[in-house]
Amino acid sequence: MASMTGISLFCLLWLFAIMDCLAGDGRYKIGEQVMLYVNKVGPYHNPQETYHYYQLPVCSPKEIRHKSLTLGEVLDGDRMAESMYKIHFRQNMDNVPLCELKLDASQVQTLRQAIEELYYFEFVLDEIPIRGFLGYMEESGFLPHTHKVGLWTHLDFNVHYNDDRIIFANVSVQDVKPFSLDDTREPLSLTHTYSVRWFETSVSYERRGDRLRDSSFFPKTLEIHWLSIINSLVLVFLLTGFVVIILMRVLKSDLARYNLDEDASEDFDQGDNGWKIIHTDVFRFPPYKSLLCAVLGVGSQFLALGTGIIVMALLGMFNVHRHGAINSAAILLYALTCCISGYVSSNFYRKIGGEHWVWNIILTTSLFSAPFFLTWSVVNSVHWANGSTQALPATTILLLLTVWLIVGFPLTVIGGIFGKNNSGSFDAPCRTKNIAREIPRQPWYKSTLVHMTIGGFLPFSAISVELYYIFATVWGREQYTLYGILFLVFAILLSVGACISVALTYFQLSGEDYRWWWRSVLSTGSTGAFILLYSIFYYCRRSNMSGAVQTVEFFGYSFLTAYVFFLMLGTVSFAASLKFIRYIYVNLKMD
Repeated sequence: MASMTGISLFCLLWLFAIMDCLAGDGRYKIGEQVMLYVNKVGPYHNPQETYHYYQLPVCSPKEIRHKSLTLGEVLDGDRMAESMYKIHFRQNMDNVPLCELKLDASQVQTLRQAIEELYYFEFVLDEIPIRGFLGYMEESGFLPHTHKVGLWTHLDFNVHYNDDRIIFANVSVQDVKPFSLDDTREPLSLTHTYSVRWFETSVSYERRGDRLRDSSFFPKTLEIHWLSIINSLVLVFLLTGFVVIILMRVLKSDLARYNLDEDASEDFDQGDNGWKIIHTDVFRFPPYKSLLCAVLGVGSQFLALGTGIIVMALLGMFNVHRHGAINSAAILLYALTCCISGYVSSNFYRKIGGEHWVWNIILTTSLFSAPFFLTWSVVNSVHWANGSTQALPATTILLLLTVWLIVGFPLTVIGGIFGKNNSGSFDAPCRTKNIAREIPRQPWYKSTLVHMTIGGFLPFSAISVELYYIFATVWGREQYTLYGILFLVFAILLSVGACISVALTYFQLSGEDYRWWWRSVLSTGSTGAFILLYSIFYYCRRSNMSGAVQTVEFFGYSFLTAYVFFLMLGTVSFAASLKFIRYIYVNLKMD
């Protein structure tokens, strides 16, 4: 029964993702009503601080009817409701009265404050977002000082169509005089009106996404930035060349020296130093084996998740004017890839002699979900306390929790069972002695902190420029469409992380320090710390975000982002180091 419920929920989640990824096929007849939905309002500089449009003293119907939303739209903070605007396909209208309002002093002050904080509104017409500012503010710094605030009481809707489909829509106040809110009379009476203009266009319905990108309400700053890509590629080639050429030449020399016949090595003491001397300790299993395996499992899951999202985007499965499509796809893939984390963690845990595999599965499934739940709880509580639409409804929370309990967690357990049953022996190329060798005192430049600094900075520098554009998309108003470039940068990041991990591991082993297991995870995984530091820099120097709601959301999810990068790059770093160590000790002749 539980399995059938899990399958049903998973199918429901898949349906939500398909609904989000596919755009509606809206066709209209001449004169047919086109529903305009009001959605949300919020400060221009705080993208994640949004409120329902009808929370403001504006024209609203007596009975507010909300649109049925997809999961991705709810996660994106959308709360669409039917508006009072009557728009009919290909029928122009001039100065149509919308409603008459009488505002008291508190309502006028609410509008004034919203306009002074640069509130913008978002309407939706045939899945096309229409955005504009609530009002107009003029302030003079010269004497005499003036401060004027006006409300746009008339909106001009411009709609472009091709045959029986809507291609593009926007709102204009170009020839409109704002209604002054500086009048102190009470009540303040005003009338809202609107006009609709239809324009024929040759742009096809399939190309309307390009039309939306080219005519955005928000300023466009994203473009193909070849300089950053070339910089990253050069860094990859240099690091790869360093590892493949220089390091391999050193290894060749080491192997030739260590593999000398006993008769030919009388004058050379090959056992006094170097990485050969620790061959009986290098495969000594590390402490906290269960935690290490959980990190590798969850890191593998997010590697699969990130690759899947980018591939889906490259295949054109995300429509630019479809709200929250990537959010739904991310939830779907996260639930689906839970089996990967369970399999990888349990499989490697049994290989390195772990016995408590049940606790290992519990740790694996909690390693990301527990920090995520705690962070989300704080962020959602702040949104809820401030009345923001970013606060998830109780029904959505229960749905996501149920999906995790009935789909995500069981898949982790199933993957863990398969991993445990299919695990073989670790098959180390060297025998490990019972008594651990004493590790010589290491110089400061071989310390964990120095390795983490080097191993984190180089991968971060490879993506630092691209990281700005990603932040501008996630925490700004941009629509990221350069998925091919993103895939390339993602591959560069993983390549740099693997290369620098191999180099740092070699230097560590050369100092006769065999504690490479956790060091390899931390060295490149520390890129997450650099990303967290960059998020602080971005908030303070590259954005105009402010207020408790936006600040808590930004730093809460920036922490989770840095944590995910730590897990992913730590996994790649460990895998590269293990492969490298196996290679050098397999080719070493043992006494």
